[in-house]
Amino acid sequence: MAEPTSHLGATADAYDAVAVLYAELFRDALDTRPLDRAALAAFAELAGGSGTGTGPGTGPGPDTGIGPGPGSVAELGCGPGAVTAHLRDLGLDVFGVDLSPVMVGIARETYPDLRFEVGSMDALDLPDGTLRGIVCWYSVIHAPPHELPAYFAEFRRVLVPDGHLLLAFFESEGDPVTPFDHKVVTAYRWPVDALAGLAAEAGFTEVGRMLRAPVDGERFRQGRLLMRRDPATG
Repeated sequence: MAEPTSHLGATADAYDAVAVLYAELFRDALDTRPLDRAALAAFAELAGGSGTGTGPGTGPGPDTGIGPGPGSVAELGCGPGAVTAHLRDLGLDVFGVDLSPVMVGIARETYPDLRFEVGSMDALDLPDGTLRGIVCWYSVIHAPPHELPAYFAEFRRVLVPDGHLLLAFFESEGDPVTPFDHKVVTAYRWPVDALAGLAAEAGFTEVGRMLRAPVDGERFRQGRLLMRRDPATG
């Protein structure tokens, strides 16, 4: 894996510093966000899970190395693992990857039945065409805009043809891509059309999108983009 660029190192250090507080604040966030659960359920159904949330599912074990099995799904930028666990409960064979070693340690301790690894989403230690799906739940937000095409290229590389990608992000409500003072480290708000267009250039076809108003503790409108890897892109 390539050496991390400066913004990746800064992002990892920033999340390491707040990992315990972050895990506590967001552990139950999905419980009060039905539209977010709906987006994840739609992704889970398309990616091969039940989408019902009625059982624990089965995920890869917590041993070392990513090593997903056929039909696996990855949460990239998984943080303390709550969304990864929710995807498991939706019936997916899922594992998590995060830049922050402290976050990964918390995730492993909290969800010992799941696999979590330290890694960067722009240089995944995975063969081509490995994954049925990828979820980036507020994780591509920290990538400088000029670097995001390389992230999408990596997602396309590791997804099977027709594999699905779900992005959660802060929407800029029609303005250009806008940096803002995220509470952990600099992040970027994206117009939904611009983000969808960038993904399309990388070989993804839009399946659906969602915009919701901010709830308590949120400053901006929240965006969700669900996309499919176009098999014609190779």
